[in-house]
Amino acid sequence: MMKSIARPLAAWIVLWALVVGWAAPAAASEEQRLIDKATLAVEELRGKNNFSNLKPYFAQAKAVIIIPELVKAGFIIGGEVGNGVLLVRDAESGEWSSPAFYTLVAASIGLQIGAQVSQVMLLIMTDGGLEKIMADKMTLGTDASIAVGTVGGGVEAATTLNVEADIYSFSLAKGLFGGISLEGAVLTPDEEAAEAYYGKPVSSRAIVFHREVSNPGADGIRAALAKP
Repeated sequence: MMKSIARPLAAWIVLWALVVGWAAPAAASEEQRLIDKATLAVEELRGKNNFSNLKPYFAQAKAVIIIPELVKAGFIIGGEVGNGVLLVRDAESGEWSSPAFYTLVAASIGLQIGAQVSQVMLLIMTDGGLEKIMADKMTLGTDASIAVGTVGGGVEAATTLNVEADIYSFSLAKGLFGGISLEGAVLTPDEEAAEAYYGKPVSSRAIVFHREVSNPGADGIRAALAKP
């Protein structure tokens, strides 16, 4: 009697587990979490009062790189590292591309004590600057000129928007450092992240220019950038 009850009961338990497992949403990938954080960073940066002065530059930007968490730390010798996404605006339709993935790394020497996490937005203003980003590696300030405009205050809060630069850098930072400078920072494409996110090997150029791939998970950041 017990066996006759236990067998169908076990079968129902297995079936229930399969149904629950099938119905449960998959955990967000590391790449999707980065895009979600970048979306929040866009909304926070654009929501700051100081950013209203920068809207004309944003409107003219050919592309943006958003690094939601640029970590800077050090004592005398310091460094910065962060993962971000690049999106390019179509010159005719104004629509934003799907995101390509990038990593930024910088080292610095000098008096610096503490740690800082910043939200960073790089506005790429020129075709030349955008082409440099398409390379395997580019150095900000060397391969492309960069001007700093800090959102939210800090020792580098004075913007240099009167300077014609390939790239403008805007950041919102909390920590012991005041403002950030990205002169000498190196940007490299993260093709492993792109392959993981789009399901096949794909270059940054294929993503943002040829638009060969897409992922509905990026709709939120594209919409956030498209807001007037």
